[in-house]
Amino acid sequence: QVQLVESGGGLVQAGGSLRLSCVASGRTFSTYAMGWFRQAPGKEREFVAAITWNSGLTYYADSVKGRFTISRDDAKNTVYLQMNSLKPEDTAVYYCAVRKFIATMKEADYDYWGQGTQVTVSS
Repeated sequence: QVQLVESGGGLVQAGGSLRLSCVASGRTFSTYAMGWFRQAPGKEREFVAAITWNSGLTYYADSVKGRFTISRDDAKNTVYLQMNSLKPEDTAVYYCAVRKFIATMKEADYDYWGQGTQVTVSS
């Protein structure tokens, strides 16, 4: 069992920045691939970004490429999502998720999920 706790969400104006954090329990964090997903009101949850277990590869949704950066600190059991140039359409609840080793962009591939953190971008 892996527990995930997200933080860092909030209200920000368009063009601003936020950094989300997700802390995972467990001694084998370095073997986890981590993903960020988001769900806007009335919409299905969608992929945002993911990073492989050794930080060798990262993946981004087209809608956030060039604006968001995913990174990890295995010493702190933490994955980050740096979000710059935020837009109102980035407003959503952001979730982190974990699976072993290989990152994917498919929600169904992930085994454990956090409770989410709200990000609201005002225009």
